[in-house]
Amino acid sequence: MTEHFPVAATAREIASEVRAGRLDPVLVAERTIAGIEAADRIIGAFRTVRAEAALDEARAVKVRDDLATLPLAGVPVAVKDVVGIRGERVTSGSRAFPAEPATQDHEIVRRLRAAGAVLVGLTRVPELVAWPMTDSPDAITRNPWQPAYSAGGSSGGSGAAVAAGLVPVAHGTDGLGSVRFPAAMCGLVGLKAGADLLGEADWYGMSMHGSLATTVADAALLLSVLAEEPSLAEIGEPGTLRVAVSTVVPLTRAPVPRPLRSAVDRVAAVLAGAGHRIEFATPRYGIEAPLGILGRWFAGVAEDADGLNESLLQPRTRTHLRIGRAVRAAGLIRPGTRRRWVARAEEFFGSHDVLLTPTLATLPPKAARWHERSWPANAVTAIRLGPFTGLWNLAGYPAISVPAARHPSGLSLGVQLVTTPGGEARLLALAAQLERLNPWRRVP
Repeated sequence: MTEHFPVAATAREIASEVRAGRLDPVLVAERTIAGIEAADRIIGAFRTVRAEAALDEARAVKVRDDLATLPLAGVPVAVKDVVGIRGERVTSGSRAFPAEPATQDHEIVRRLRAAGAVLVGLTRVPELVAWPMTDSPDAITRNPWQPAYSAGGSSGGSGAAVAAGLVPVAHGTDGLGSVRFPAAMCGLVGLKAGADLLGEADWYGMSMHGSLATTVADAALLLSVLAEEPSLAEIGEPGTLRVAVSTVVPLTRAPVPRPLRSAVDRVAAVLAGAGHRIEFATPRYGIEAPLGILGRWFAGVAEDADGLNESLLQPRTRTHLRIGRAVRAAGLIRPGTRRRWVARAEEFFGSHDVLLTPTLATLPPKAARWHERSWPANAVTAIRLGPFTGLWNLAGYPAISVPAARHPSGLSLGVQLVTTPGGEARLLALAAQLERLNPWRRVP
Protein backbone atom coordinates (compact mmCIF):
# COMPACT_ATOMS: atom_id res chain seq x y z
CA MET A 1 0.00 0.00 0.00
CA THR A 2 1.01 3.59 -0.56
CA GLU A 3 2.98 4.91 2.43
CA HIS A 4 2.19 8.56 1.78
CA PHE A 5 -0.65 10.55 0.34
CA PRO A 6 -0.74 14.25 -0.62
CA VAL A 7 -1.78 16.65 2.12
CA ALA A 8 -4.16 18.24 -0.37
CA ALA A 9 -5.65 14.98 -1.61
CA THR A 10 -9.33 15.25 -2.45
CA ALA A 11 -12.00 13.00 -1.00
CA ARG A 12 -12.42 11.34 -4.38
CA GLU A 13 -8.69 10.63 -4.64
CA ILE A 14 -8.50 9.15 -1.15
CA ALA A 15 -11.59 6.98 -1.62
CA SER A 16 -10.36 5.71 -5.00
CA GLU A 17 -6.96 4.71 -3.60
CA VAL A 18 -8.49 3.03 -0.54
CA ARG A 19 -11.01 1.11 -2.65
CA ALA A 20 -8.21 -0.11 -4.91
CA GLY A 21 -6.12 -1.27 -1.93
CA ARG A 22 -3.31 1.16 -2.69
CA LEU A 23 -3.85 3.31 0.39
CA ASP A 24 -4.33 2.20 3.98
CA PRO A 25 -7.26 4.03 5.60
CA VAL A 26 -5.55 3.69 8.98
CA LEU A 27 -2.57 5.63 7.63
CA VAL A 28 -4.93 8.30 6.31
CA ALA A 29 -6.59 8.59 9.71
CA GLU A 30 -3.24 8.76 11.51
CA ARG A 31 -1.95 11.51 9.25
CA THR A 32 -5.21 13.41 9.51
CA ILE A 33 -5.23 13.33 13.31
CA ALA A 34 -1.58 14.37 13.42
CA GLY A 35 -2.35 17.30 11.13
CA ILE A 36 -5.25 18.41 13.30
CA GLU A 37 -3.13 18.20 16.45
CA ALA A 38 -0.40 20.30 14.80
CA ALA A 39 -2.54 23.03 13.25
CA ASP A 40 -5.83 23.31 15.07
CA ARG A 41 -4.44 25.23 18.03
CA ILE A 42 -4.23 28.18 15.63
CA ILE A 43 -7.29 27.50 13.46
CA GLY A 44 -9.76 26.42 16.17
CA ALA A 45 -11.85 24.25 13.87
CA PHE A 46 -12.56 21.25 16.13
CA ARG A 47 -14.39 21.09 19.42
CA THR A 48 -13.70 17.37 19.74
CA VAL A 49 -11.14 15.22 17.92
CA ARG A 50 -12.06 11.53 17.95
CA ALA A 51 -8.48 10.27 17.70
CA GLU A 52 -8.84 6.72 19.01
CA ALA A 53 -12.39 6.26 17.75
CA ALA A 54 -11.40 7.44 14.27
CA LEU A 55 -8.52 4.96 14.14
CA ASP A 56 -10.90 2.18 15.18
CA GLU A 57 -13.31 3.25 12.42
CA ALA A 58 -10.49 3.27 9.86
CA ARG A 59 -9.48 -0.27 10.87
CA ALA A 60 -13.10 -1.36 10.48
CA VAL A 61 -13.34 0.22 7.03
CA LYS A 62 -10.17 -1.60 5.95
CA VAL A 63 -11.75 -5.03 6.46
CA ARG A 64 -15.27 -4.31 5.23
CA ASP A 65 -16.56 -6.80 2.68
CA ASP A 66 -18.00 -3.95 0.60
CA LEU A 67 -14.83 -1.83 0.64
CA ALA A 68 -14.57 -1.78 -3.16
CA THR A 69 -17.97 -0.08 -3.47
CA LEU A 70 -17.82 2.52 -0.67
CA PRO A 71 -18.11 6.08 -2.03
CA LEU A 72 -16.23 7.59 0.94
CA ALA A 73 -13.92 4.66 1.65
CA GLY A 74 -11.50 5.79 4.35
CA VAL A 75 -12.20 9.49 3.78
CA PRO A 76 -11.73 11.65 6.91
CA VAL A 77 -14.90 13.70 7.42
CA ALA A 78 -15.65 16.41 9.97
CA VAL A 79 -19.17 16.67 11.37
CA LYS A 80 -20.79 19.87 12.60
CA ASP A 81 -21.50 19.88 16.34
CA VAL A 82 -25.26 19.74 15.89
CA VAL A 83 -25.84 16.07 15.04
CA GLY A 84 -25.30 13.12 17.31
CA ILE A 85 -22.39 10.72 17.06
CA ARG A 86 -22.90 7.80 19.41
CA GLY A 87 -20.68 8.23 22.45
CA GLU A 88 -19.96 11.92 21.83
CA ARG A 89 -21.57 14.94 23.45
CA VAL A 90 -23.49 17.33 21.18
CA THR A 91 -23.35 20.94 22.35
CA SER A 92 -24.50 23.25 19.53
CA GLY A 93 -21.74 25.52 20.80
CA SER A 94 -23.29 25.96 24.25
CA ARG A 95 -22.32 25.03 27.78
CA ALA A 96 -26.03 24.79 28.55
CA PHE A 97 -26.46 21.54 26.62
CA PRO A 98 -26.59 18.26 28.58
CA ALA A 99 -23.27 16.64 29.41
CA GLU A 100 -24.46 13.14 28.50
CA PRO A 101 -23.14 11.74 25.21
CA ALA A 102 -25.47 10.80 22.38
CA THR A 103 -26.75 7.24 22.66
CA GLN A 104 -27.20 6.75 18.94
CA ASP A 105 -26.02 8.14 15.61
CA HIS A 106 -28.00 10.83 13.84
CA GLU A 107 -29.30 9.73 10.44
CA ILE A 108 -26.68 11.90 8.70
CA VAL A 109 -23.94 10.18 10.69
CA ARG A 110 -25.40 6.77 9.87
CA ARG A 111 -25.22 7.59 6.16
CA LEU A 112 -21.62 8.76 6.44
CA ARG A 113 -20.60 5.58 8.24
CA ALA A 114 -22.44 3.42 5.69
CA ALA A 115 -20.46 5.15 2.92
CA GLY A 116 -17.13 4.30 4.58
CA ALA A 117 -16.30 7.73 6.03
CA VAL A 118 -14.04 8.03 9.06
CA LEU A 119 -15.48 10.60 11.46
CA VAL A 120 -12.48 12.44 12.86
CA GLY A 121 -14.29 15.00 15.00
CA LEU A 122 -17.03 17.49 15.73
CA THR A 123 -16.45 21.04 14.53
CA ARG A 124 -16.99 24.27 16.41
CA VAL A 125 -20.11 26.39 16.05
CA PRO A 126 -21.28 29.65 17.66
CA GLU A 127 -23.76 29.24 20.49
CA LEU A 128 -27.04 27.71 19.28
CA VAL A 129 -25.69 28.14 15.72
CA ALA A 130 -27.12 31.65 15.75
CA TRP A 131 -24.26 33.71 14.32
CA PRO A 132 -22.12 33.98 11.16
CA MET A 133 -18.94 34.22 13.27
CA THR A 134 -17.66 31.19 15.19
CA ASP A 135 -16.05 31.59 18.59
CA SER A 136 -16.56 30.47 22.17
CA PRO A 137 -14.90 30.88 25.55
CA ASP A 138 -12.57 28.07 24.46
CA ALA A 139 -11.46 29.21 21.01
CA ILE A 140 -11.82 31.59 18.09
CA THR A 141 -12.29 29.82 14.77
CA ARG A 142 -10.06 31.58 12.25
CA ASN A 143 -9.92 31.81 8.49
CA PRO A 144 -6.97 29.67 7.36
CA TRP A 145 -6.26 32.06 4.47
CA GLN A 146 -6.14 35.12 6.72
CA PRO A 147 -6.21 34.22 10.44
CA ALA A 148 -7.06 37.78 11.45
CA TYR A 149 -10.51 37.17 9.95
CA SER A 150 -13.37 34.92 11.02
CA ALA A 151 -13.96 31.60 9.28
CA GLY A 152 -17.67 32.45 9.31
CA GLY A 153 -20.55 30.57 10.83
CA SER A 154 -22.41 28.82 11.91
CA SER A 155 -20.60 25.98 10.11
CA GLY A 156 -17.39 27.89 10.78
CA GLY A 157 -15.46 24.98 12.26
CA SER A 158 -16.33 22.79 9.30
CA GLY A 159 -15.28 25.49 6.85
CA ALA A 160 -12.01 26.15 8.65
CA ALA A 161 -11.19 22.43 8.84
CA VAL A 162 -11.57 22.00 5.08
CA ALA A 163 -9.86 25.27 4.13
CA ALA A 164 -6.87 24.43 6.33
CA GLY A 165 -6.54 21.03 4.65
CA LEU A 166 -7.24 19.19 7.90
CA VAL A 167 -10.01 17.17 6.19
CA PRO A 168 -11.03 17.09 2.51
CA VAL A 169 -14.77 17.49 3.17
CA ALA A 170 -17.05 18.45 6.03
CA HIS A 171 -20.71 18.37 6.92
CA GLY A 172 -22.59 21.57 7.67
CA THR A 173 -26.08 22.89 8.18
CA ASP A 174 -27.51 26.10 6.78
CA GLY A 175 -30.43 28.01 8.27
CA LEU A 176 -29.70 31.49 6.87
CA GLY A 177 -26.38 30.97 5.08
CA SER A 178 -24.41 28.87 7.56
CA VAL A 179 -22.76 26.68 4.89
CA ARG A 180 -22.39 29.42 2.29
CA PHE A 181 -20.88 32.02 4.66
CA PRO A 182 -17.84 29.90 5.61
CA ALA A 183 -17.50 28.78 1.98
CA ALA A 184 -17.41 32.37 0.75
CA MET A 185 -14.99 33.50 3.45
CA CYS A 186 -12.64 30.51 3.27
CA GLY A 187 -12.45 29.94 -0.49
CA LEU A 188 -14.59 26.79 -0.55
CA VAL A 189 -17.47 25.23 -2.39
CA GLY A 190 -20.46 25.24 -0.05
CA LEU A 191 -23.74 23.67 -1.15
CA LYS A 192 -27.00 24.01 0.76
CA ALA A 193 -29.44 21.38 -0.41
CA GLY A 194 -33.05 22.20 -1.15
CA ALA A 195 -35.75 21.42 1.38
CA ASP A 196 -37.12 18.64 -0.82
CA LEU A 197 -33.77 16.82 -0.78
CA LEU A 198 -32.29 17.35 2.69
CA GLY A 199 -34.66 19.53 4.64
CA GLU A 200 -35.05 19.34 8.38
CA ALA A 201 -37.79 20.63 10.66
CA ASP A 202 -35.57 23.21 12.29
CA TRP A 203 -35.85 27.00 12.43
CA TYR A 204 -39.39 26.57 11.07
CA GLY A 205 -38.19 24.47 8.17
CA MET A 206 -35.40 26.79 7.05
CA SER A 207 -32.38 24.71 8.10
CA MET A 208 -30.93 22.21 5.62
CA HIS A 209 -27.85 20.01 5.57
CA GLY A 210 -25.02 20.70 3.17
CA SER A 211 -21.45 19.98 2.16
CA LEU A 212 -18.19 21.94 2.27
CA ALA A 213 -15.23 21.04 0.06
CA THR A 214 -12.38 22.50 -1.96
CA THR A 215 -13.71 21.13 -5.27
CA VAL A 216 -17.13 20.85 -6.81
CA ALA A 217 -16.61 17.12 -7.34
CA ASP A 218 -15.98 16.59 -3.62
CA ALA A 219 -18.97 18.72 -2.63
CA ALA A 220 -21.11 16.63 -4.96
CA LEU A 221 -19.72 13.38 -3.59
CA LEU A 222 -20.45 14.31 0.02
CA LEU A 223 -23.92 15.60 -0.85
CA SER A 224 -24.71 12.35 -2.67
CA VAL A 225 -23.93 10.46 0.53
CA LEU A 226 -25.81 12.83 2.84
CA ALA A 227 -28.87 12.59 0.58
CA GLU A 228 -28.47 8.90 -0.29
CA GLU A 229 -28.67 9.92 -3.95
CA PRO A 230 -25.63 8.39 -5.72
CA SER A 231 -26.49 10.09 -9.00
CA LEU A 232 -25.59 13.49 -7.51
CA ALA A 233 -21.93 12.43 -7.43
CA GLU A 234 -21.89 12.22 -11.24
CA ILE A 235 -21.54 15.78 -12.52
CA GLY A 236 -22.84 16.45 -16.00
CA GLU A 237 -22.73 19.46 -18.31
CA PRO A 238 -25.03 22.40 -17.55
CA GLY A 239 -26.22 23.02 -21.09
CA THR A 240 -27.17 26.57 -22.01
CA LEU A 241 -28.81 28.31 -19.07
CA ARG A 242 -30.69 31.56 -18.56
CA VAL A 243 -28.68 33.24 -15.80
CA ALA A 244 -30.03 36.27 -13.97
CA VAL A 245 -27.39 38.49 -12.36
CA SER A 246 -28.13 40.80 -9.44
CA THR A 247 -26.15 42.68 -6.80
CA VAL A 248 -29.22 44.47 -5.41
CA VAL A 249 -29.44 43.89 -1.66
CA PRO A 250 -32.90 42.69 -0.57
CA LEU A 251 -34.99 45.18 1.39
CA THR A 252 -32.32 47.80 2.18
CA ARG A 253 -30.66 48.13 -1.26
CA ALA A 254 -27.51 48.98 0.67
CA PRO A 255 -24.38 49.44 -1.45
CA VAL A 256 -22.36 46.26 -1.98
CA PRO A 257 -18.58 46.73 -1.71
CA ARG A 258 -16.95 47.05 -5.11
CA PRO A 259 -14.78 43.89 -4.76
CA LEU A 260 -17.92 41.79 -4.21
CA ARG A 261 -19.69 43.36 -7.19
CA SER A 262 -16.59 42.86 -9.32
CA ALA A 263 -16.50 39.16 -8.41
CA VAL A 264 -20.07 38.78 -9.65
CA ASP A 265 -19.27 40.69 -12.85
CA ARG A 266 -16.27 38.44 -13.42
CA VAL A 267 -18.34 35.28 -13.09
CA ALA A 268 -21.09 36.70 -15.29
CA ALA A 269 -18.52 37.40 -18.00
CA VAL A 270 -17.13 33.85 -17.72
CA LEU A 271 -20.62 32.39 -18.01
CA ALA A 272 -21.44 34.61 -20.98
CA GLY A 273 -18.25 33.45 -22.66
CA ALA A 274 -19.37 29.84 -22.11
CA GLY A 275 -22.56 30.53 -24.02
CA HIS A 276 -25.06 31.10 -21.23
CA ARG A 277 -27.73 33.76 -21.64
CA ILE A 278 -26.99 36.53 -19.14
CA GLU A 279 -29.56 39.07 -18.02
CA PHE A 280 -29.38 41.62 -15.19
CA ALA A 281 -32.56 40.97 -13.23
CA THR A 282 -33.60 40.97 -9.57
CA PRO A 283 -36.40 39.00 -7.88
CA ARG A 284 -39.26 40.98 -6.34
CA TYR A 285 -37.91 40.59 -2.81
CA GLY A 286 -40.40 42.96 -1.22
CA ILE A 287 -40.56 43.61 2.51
CA GLU A 288 -42.46 40.65 3.92
CA ALA A 289 -39.99 37.87 3.10
CA PRO A 290 -36.84 39.61 4.47
CA LEU A 291 -38.72 40.45 7.67
CA GLY A 292 -40.02 36.87 7.75
CA ILE A 293 -36.54 35.37 7.83
CA LEU A 294 -35.54 37.75 10.61
CA GLY A 295 -38.52 36.59 12.65
CA ARG A 296 -37.62 32.96 12.09
CA TRP A 297 -34.01 33.66 13.09
CA PHE A 298 -35.20 35.01 16.44
CA ALA A 299 -37.94 32.46 17.05
CA GLY A 300 -35.95 29.46 15.78
CA VAL A 301 -33.10 30.08 18.21
CA ALA A 302 -35.60 30.58 21.03
CA GLU A 303 -37.24 27.27 20.16
CA ASP A 304 -33.85 25.50 20.21
CA ALA A 305 -33.23 26.89 23.71
CA ASP A 306 -36.41 25.45 25.22
CA GLY A 307 -35.50 23.43 28.32
CA LEU A 308 -31.93 24.72 28.61
CA ASN A 309 -30.48 26.33 31.72
CA GLU A 310 -30.44 29.95 30.55
CA SER A 311 -27.99 31.03 33.23
CA LEU A 312 -25.35 29.08 31.29
CA LEU A 313 -26.06 30.89 28.02
CA GLN A 314 -24.00 33.80 26.72
CA PRO A 315 -25.44 37.32 27.24
CA ARG A 316 -25.95 37.91 23.50
CA THR A 317 -27.89 34.65 23.32
CA ARG A 318 -30.16 35.54 26.22
CA THR A 319 -31.07 38.81 24.53
CA HIS A 320 -31.77 36.96 21.29
CA LEU A 321 -34.04 34.54 23.16
CA ARG A 322 -36.07 37.34 24.71
CA ILE A 323 -36.76 38.78 21.28
CA GLY A 324 -37.49 35.34 19.86
CA ARG A 325 -40.00 34.54 22.57
CA ALA A 326 -41.76 37.83 21.97
CA VAL A 327 -41.94 36.99 18.26
CA ARG A 328 -43.41 33.57 19.05
CA ALA A 329 -45.89 34.96 21.57
CA ALA A 330 -47.09 37.55 19.08
CA GLY A 331 -47.75 34.86 16.46
CA LEU A 332 -45.48 36.54 13.91
CA ILE A 333 -44.27 33.29 12.32
CA ARG A 334 -46.93 32.89 9.65
CA PRO A 335 -47.01 30.19 6.95
CA GLY A 336 -48.38 32.72 4.48
CA THR A 337 -45.06 34.57 4.46
CA ARG A 338 -43.32 31.58 2.93
CA ARG A 339 -46.16 30.84 0.49
CA ARG A 340 -46.15 34.37 -0.88
CA TRP A 341 -42.35 34.45 -1.18
CA VAL A 342 -42.31 31.08 -2.99
CA ALA A 343 -44.89 32.46 -5.42
CA ARG A 344 -42.58 35.40 -6.17
CA ALA A 345 -39.59 33.09 -6.51
CA GLU A 346 -41.51 30.84 -8.92
CA GLU A 347 -42.50 33.88 -10.94
CA PHE A 348 -38.86 34.95 -11.22
CA PHE A 349 -37.55 31.50 -12.09
CA GLY A 350 -40.23 31.13 -14.72
CA SER A 351 -37.94 33.13 -17.00
CA HIS A 352 -34.56 32.28 -15.45
CA ASP A 353 -32.80 29.01 -14.66
CA VAL A 354 -30.20 30.33 -12.21
CA LEU A 355 -29.71 33.47 -10.13
CA LEU A 356 -26.16 34.77 -9.61
CA THR A 357 -25.50 37.11 -6.65
CA PRO A 358 -22.71 37.87 -4.21
CA THR A 359 -22.72 35.36 -1.36
CA LEU A 360 -21.95 38.06 1.20
CA ALA A 361 -23.25 41.63 1.20
CA THR A 362 -20.24 42.94 3.14
CA LEU A 363 -16.63 41.88 3.52
CA PRO A 364 -15.98 39.20 6.19
CA PRO A 365 -15.75 40.23 9.85
CA LYS A 366 -12.55 40.00 11.84
CA ALA A 367 -11.83 37.04 14.10
CA ALA A 368 -12.69 38.10 17.64
CA ARG A 369 -14.35 37.04 20.87
CA TRP A 370 -17.73 37.92 19.47
CA HIS A 371 -19.53 36.09 22.28
CA GLU A 372 -18.27 38.76 24.67
CA ARG A 373 -19.65 41.61 22.57
CA SER A 374 -23.14 43.04 22.82
CA TRP A 375 -26.16 41.60 21.09
CA PRO A 376 -26.47 44.68 18.80
CA ALA A 377 -22.85 44.30 17.68
CA ASN A 378 -23.45 40.67 16.76
CA ALA A 379 -26.89 41.18 15.26
CA VAL A 380 -25.95 44.16 13.07
CA THR A 381 -22.93 42.28 11.73
CA ALA A 382 -25.05 39.24 10.95
CA ILE A 383 -27.88 41.18 9.31
CA ARG A 384 -25.51 43.22 7.14
CA LEU A 385 -23.59 40.13 6.06
CA GLY A 386 -26.35 37.81 4.95
CA PRO A 387 -29.30 39.32 3.03
CA PHE A 388 -28.52 37.40 -0.18
CA THR A 389 -28.62 33.95 1.39
CA GLY A 390 -31.46 33.57 3.90
CA LEU A 391 -34.33 34.13 1.50
CA TRP A 392 -33.49 30.88 -0.28
CA ASN A 393 -33.75 28.99 3.00
CA LEU A 394 -37.24 30.42 3.41
CA ALA A 395 -38.11 29.31 -0.12
CA GLY A 396 -36.43 25.92 0.33
CA TYR A 397 -34.39 26.37 -2.87
CA PRO A 398 -30.91 24.86 -3.32
CA ALA A 399 -27.99 27.30 -3.41
CA ILE A 400 -24.22 27.04 -3.73
CA SER A 401 -21.32 29.39 -3.02
CA VAL A 402 -18.18 29.05 -5.14
CA PRO A 403 -14.90 30.98 -5.05
CA ALA A 404 -14.78 33.72 -7.68
CA ALA A 405 -11.89 36.07 -6.95
CA ARG A 406 -9.50 37.26 -4.26
CA HIS A 407 -9.50 40.50 -2.32
CA PRO A 408 -6.15 42.36 -2.12
CA SER A 409 -6.02 41.23 1.53
CA GLY A 410 -5.91 37.60 0.37
CA LEU A 411 -9.48 36.83 1.40
CA SER A 412 -11.60 34.74 -0.91
CA LEU A 413 -14.62 36.36 -2.56
CA GLY A 414 -17.49 33.99 -3.24
CA VAL A 415 -20.55 34.18 -5.44
CA GLN A 416 -23.88 32.45 -4.93
CA LEU A 417 -25.81 30.44 -7.50
CA VAL A 418 -29.48 29.65 -6.78
CA THR A 419 -31.92 27.46 -8.67
CA THR A 420 -35.30 25.80 -8.29
CA PRO A 421 -36.19 22.78 -6.09
CA GLY A 422 -34.60 19.58 -7.32
CA GLY A 423 -31.91 21.54 -9.16
CA GLU A 424 -28.84 20.49 -7.16
CA ALA A 425 -27.41 18.65 -10.19
CA ARG A 426 -27.80 21.81 -12.30
CA LEU A 427 -25.96 23.91 -9.71
CA LEU A 428 -23.17 21.36 -9.47
CA ALA A 429 -22.79 21.21 -13.25
CA LEU A 430 -22.63 24.99 -13.54
CA ALA A 431 -20.24 25.29 -10.59
CA ALA A 432 -17.98 22.62 -12.12
CA GLN A 433 -17.92 24.57 -15.38
CA LEU A 434 -16.89 27.68 -13.45
CA GLU A 435 -14.18 25.68 -11.69
CA ARG A 436 -12.73 24.76 -15.09
CA LEU A 437 -13.01 28.24 -16.59
CA ASN A 438 -12.27 30.35 -13.50
CA PRO A 439 -10.18 28.03 -11.29
CA TRP A 440 -9.35 28.75 -7.66
CA ARG A 441 -6.55 27.84 -5.30
CA ARG A 442 -7.53 24.92 -3.10
CA VAL A 443 -5.17 25.35 -0.15
CA PRO A 444 -3.49 28.38 1.49
